[in-house]
Amino acid sequence: MNRAASTATAAIALASALTLTACGGSGGNGAAADEKQTLSVWAMGTEGEKLGDVAKEYEKANPNITVKVTPIGWDVAHQKLVAAAAAGKLPDVMQMGGSYMGEFADMGVLEPVDTSVFKKDDFFPAGWEQGEIDGKAYGVPWYVDTRVLFYRSDLAEKAGITKAPATMAELQQAAEAYQKAGAKWGLSIQPGGLDTVQSFYQFLYSAGGEIVTKDGKAVVNSPEAVKALENYGSYFDKGLAEKSVRPGYDVTKDFNSGDVPMFFGGPWIMGLLDENYPDIKGKWAVANVPADQTSGSMAGGSSLAISADSGHKDAAQEFVKYLTDAKGQADWFERTRDLPANTAAWETGELASSPDMEVWKKQMETAQVSPVQPKWTEITSKVDTAIESVTQGKSSAQEALDKAQGEIEGLVQ
Repeated sequence: MNRAASTATAAIALASALTLTACGGSGGNGAAADEKQTLSVWAMGTEGEKLGDVAKEYEKANPNITVKVTPIGWDVAHQKLVAAAAAGKLPDVMQMGGSYMGEFADMGVLEPVDTSVFKKDDFFPAGWEQGEIDGKAYGVPWYVDTRVLFYRSDLAEKAGITKAPATMAELQQAAEAYQKAGAKWGLSIQPGGLDTVQSFYQFLYSAGGEIVTKDGKAVVNSPEAVKALENYGSYFDKGLAEKSVRPGYDVTKDFNSGDVPMFFGGPWIMGLLDENYPDIKGKWAVANVPADQTSGSMAGGSSLAISADSGHKDAAQEFVKYLTDAKGQADWFERTRDLPANTAAWETGELASSPDMEVWKKQMETAQVSPVQPKWTEITSKVDTAIESVTQGKSSAQEALDKAQGEIEGLVQ
């Protein structure tokens, strides 16, 4: 590059940086926390529907603050956030999925978290890491999510299974025993299609594998990952898992009938089972992901972020603090059954006394967060394709992951 071009490039970069700084709202926090003001808050899915009730409670204790909650569907959340960011019209506080954080932090539209107010050690590591980009936090963990093993304990007894499978070898032995005892399938895992990787994560992480390292190196064809996919594929080879993909498939129906006695699921499944299938209450249980090198599971959840352009940053911070301290988190669990991100919330009530909740807590302690990559959705789609190639018997795990490795290397940053 010649000097003139280099100078022009530098000028453009500087102008961009200045624009980004302006967009970042560096003009202070605006109104004081206790001044009369209205906070705008966007929350998604079920959380958006439930947060309004919490906001009313908050307003009673803070009469100068009006909290306007706008519920937004997850299907349009990303689109709305991008449009609002481009227009400089983000709400004061917004719920952010973990996969969004890197993108919006990079835009310069999120206010960095005040780590003198919100302490990293108060939260599950996986929860905090979802809001941390290049060592700086932009989101405070609101709730966390992971996957554990659901299994029919009553059918286990009939199959001669005396305890929950603790290792990957025991998991397959249990699947075989359930099937011999009359179950149609031994384990429900996804054979292909969009987000098959979420079903695979439990095998991958437990084997010590990754897709991309935190420093941006593609490692999807590592020996650990290949071993995990070979194990995953063996369930389909042996007829222990269903090879076809059924659109809109609801595993809880087959779990209720006994056709599927085991599957990996998130915390919301417990409420669905109790509500929709009361006849099997007490006949199922949860257990940690069976271990290979370790008991590994995916980490999900949401963080709360404050707009860098907000004129109500102090009040926004107080509201976020209310939602994410131990008391607020325990209350949110009672309302939604979302798993608290604040570990102190687990020290009281059902969270402390329930054996089932202990399973979730233990799993969260080792759950793994996907690395921050702008093209993560595209990256995982390559893994989806590799998994399906194996489950359908079209290629070996090594061949499928070697191909994915070559494709992913061009996508990582």
